[in-house]
Amino acid sequence: MKDKFYQYILQLQDTITSKLEAVDGVAKFQEDLWERPEGGGGRTRVIENGAVFEKGGVNISAVHGHLPETMQKAFNVGDVDFFACGLSLVIHPKNPMVPTVHANWRYFEMYDKEGNKVGSWFGGGQDLTPYYLFDEDAIHFHQVCKTVCDKHNEAFYPKYKKVCDEYFWNAHRNEARGVGGLFFDHLVETEEMSMEDWYNFVTEVGNSFLESYVPIVERRKDLPFTEANRTWQEIRRGRYVEFNLVHDKGTIFGLKTNGRIESILMSLPPHVQWVYDHQPESGSQEEKLIKVLAKPKEWLN
Repeated sequence: MKDKFYQYILQLQDTITSKLEAVDGVAKFQEDLWERPEGGGGRTRVIENGAVFEKGGVNISAVHGHLPETMQKAFNVGDVDFFACGLSLVIHPKNPMVPTVHANWRYFEMYDKEGNKVGSWFGGGQDLTPYYLFDEDAIHFHQVCKTVCDKHNEAFYPKYKKVCDEYFWNAHRNEARGVGGLFFDHLVETEEMSMEDWYNFVTEVGNSFLESYVPIVERRKDLPFTEANRTWQEIRRGRYVEFNLVHDKGTIFGLKTNGRIESILMSLPPHVQWVYDHQPESGSQEEKLIKVLAKPKEWLN
């Protein structure tokens, strides 16, 4: 399964980067191959200063070795070895009318000292972070997520949407990072779902990513914007940075397993502002976004 999933994310990385290059029309992804001293490595691809995308990364990694003690406690396991592979992407567009997007699909295995597999699971999801809220964009993104989920189990979309809303919550700000999507973790074998079933589900979600995001980019990338719009985008990007550095489990896992720092922090946007006690103007489009982020919304009702 680990080899099968790794081959899948290699192919998915190629598909996504080539499509995003076509959408941008100017910038190309730069590739960086790296190795992890403790075992494994990855293929980082970063796009910068494009016509559409200010900064973005579509990274894959496959790392293995001894699970650090801090992570043993987090996973509630003993002294084990691990293998983890996945694709993680974050795209920060230039135009404030185009939302930032994040997605991740991953597979994890653990082994005892004799090398026997003692656990495995899938995880992942995709979520949207707009700076200016267009309801039809959020609806489109969620509809693609629901359509994929419904092919496997009609309970999946409401369940994993709720998990997403709860996970991407900036608790110290008491607001959502964005308008959500799907998030799932620890998808383990059950009587209803084999690991093969989970593989089929997770890969179909991955395959739906471009359909969920590219039409939104195409609709918004040429809209006019002002310096004030840009300032608001950079203030909201600050909240994105806060979540990734304070709450995100993937960032924490990478830092505690001696992950490659450039790849881990690839998700951070290049231009950000922190303005003291910034409050959007009453009745403005900025305030509209803040009100929606205060409480998760059912976009498809």
